[in-house]
Amino acid sequence: MMGDKASYFPMGQAGLLPQEEMLEVGRRKKSLSIGIPKESSRFENRVALTPQGVELLVANGHSVIFESGAGDKAHYFDHDFAECGAQVVNGNTQVLKADIVLKVSALTEDEMNKVEANQLIISLLNLYNQSRESIQKMLDRRLNAVAFELLKDDNGCYPVIRSMSEIEGTASVMIASEYLSKAHNGKGVLLGGVTGISPAELVILGAGTAGEFAAKAALGLGASVKVFDNSYHSLREMERNIGQRIFTSVLHPQALTKALQSADAVLGSLRYLQTGRSFMVTDEQVSQMKKGTIIIDLSMDQGGCFETSKCTDLDHPVFNKHGVIHHCVPNVASHVSRTSSIALSNIFAPILLRLGESGGINHLIKEDLGLSHGMYLYKGILTNSLIGRRFNMPYKDIGLLMAAF
Repeated sequence: MMGDKASYFPMGQAGLLPQEEMLEVGRRKKSLSIGIPKESSRFENRVALTPQGVELLVANGHSVIFESGAGDKAHYFDHDFAECGAQVVNGNTQVLKADIVLKVSALTEDEMNKVEANQLIISLLNLYNQSRESIQKMLDRRLNAVAFELLKDDNGCYPVIRSMSEIEGTASVMIASEYLSKAHNGKGVLLGGVTGISPAELVILGAGTAGEFAAKAALGLGASVKVFDNSYHSLREMERNIGQRIFTSVLHPQALTKALQSADAVLGSLRYLQTGRSFMVTDEQVSQMKKGTIIIDLSMDQGGCFETSKCTDLDHPVFNKHGVIHHCVPNVASHVSRTSSIALSNIFAPILLRLGESGGINHLIKEDLGLSHGMYLYKGILTNSLIGRRFNMPYKDIGLLMAAF
């Protein structure tokens, strides 16, 4: 009969396509519980999800368990999250039992003791401040873990690193302006120029994202900007993105020393992996700089860009050496915690939605190469070669593991 679909297919084939679609929907769609614990470090002010991010997840059928006070330092309060559908609880025990634990800093020892096998942890790895013991403990607890600084997007970029670098580059110019003023016993110099007065000079080491946004902010204020980098390509790309010619140079020691001696502010954003050295500016070069100059070292998570650098915090962000002010806070993005939290939430909320749509981490890492790149533990197996080589631990390729599971 014309209306009988079975007449168009061999016997038994007519019902296959609808059944296959139903199985696919059943396999994929999953409601997730997401736990947001309070950051234990008093120097971490960011929260990984904003109330708007929570509202989006709850509207899509997921539950968010939020530890009371977790958003306070970013000026998001418990009632903001509760009104958007989060379950606000006291303490972190219930939060750390969720399917997915999302936080900014790495798990503490106390938090590690409360999580369970097969949970997914999404947090900062911060490899150069990580210990072999903490990695081994996560392996022993058979966790899945994603380092958000290793996540990639469809263009092969690192969205969290880029976003935080944009914020840190812009914030560093604001910080430099503060410490050049008399309010912080600075030289009393305005970072931007005014009519009839030569502008202040900002030297930037590193033509990456942080350097680019620092240059944009400083040029917007009217400062004179000089940028140094080992990569000619990076310098050219930076000028193209800024849209104007500025002073750029590869890292010739004489040219760098001369620029440092005339600088009012110096921003270091070069990683030692880029230079092959543990620092870029020597103690002697710092001693030759003008008194009252401000150094902002954005490379503290990898040991610092200046030989004179030593790690500081947001409570005591600066120290003075050779008459030069040093600002060496490793998480400058926490200085503007609300903006940084919004940026993180904008990245994580869509990832969590994709996790729910695909039925969990097992399916999504097969489909999303950017997420699999951020995966460093899968079912208690180390999958990151950098960690393996750093701590001399055995590791396996995530692609080979996925073929087995």
